[in-house]
Amino acid sequence: MHSILVAPSILACDFGCLHQEVHRVEEAGADWLHLDVMDGHFVDNISFGPAFVDATAAVATIPVDTHLMVSRPDHYLPRFLGSSQNITIHVEADCDIAQTLGAIRDAGRTCGLSLRPGTPFSAVAPYLEVIDLLLVMTVEPGFGGQSFQEAMLLKIAEAAKKRALKKLAYRLEVDGGINAKTAAQCIDAGADTLVAGTSVFRAPDMKSAIQHIRGSKP
Repeated sequence: MHSILVAPSILACDFGCLHQEVHRVEEAGADWLHLDVMDGHFVDNISFGPAFVDATAAVATIPVDTHLMVSRPDHYLPRFLGSSQNITIHVEADCDIAQTLGAIRDAGRTCGLSLRPGTPFSAVAPYLEVIDLLLVMTVEPGFGGQSFQEAMLLKIAEAAKKRALKKLAYRLEVDGGINAKTAAQCIDAGADTLVAGTSVFRAPDMKSAIQHIRGSKP
């Protein structure tokens, strides 16, 4: 339905040379840049805020995919609209989900919805017709470098099946423990957008790593 995209997670890059890292991953063939914004409340970690996203977007030539792992995305949303092509919020967030998704779209951006590993697919079902992207977390959000949870493959498959049945067009993104092996499993289950952090930024050959995650030959 969709072409396979690889969205390297900036969380795994060297923050000390951010602009060089953005150029490096773009030259290696990245399709999107994925930025995880964490507030230390919704998840037990603090990453970066709007100024960092702005700095990334200032030099990026590919879309910026911002994932708000925050309790009140409705409050912080305006600070990310100028630099993000897609903004994803969590279904577990403490806000009016439908209204917040609508605000993202009203601003001319695509909107995504994410769910934690422990959240049932039924939680996002009411919003499937108003989103552009569904992000299935394949690790508990908050920290990079975690191991892929294979049980989430069933959730990915359910999301893909529901998309086909309802003739919807949302992208199906996965994030957490993604490398060449787990990416292939996710693609087989129906995913088309792959977020990968350490397996890209710490790879000896970044271009080859991205190609293997996408499923193409180097």
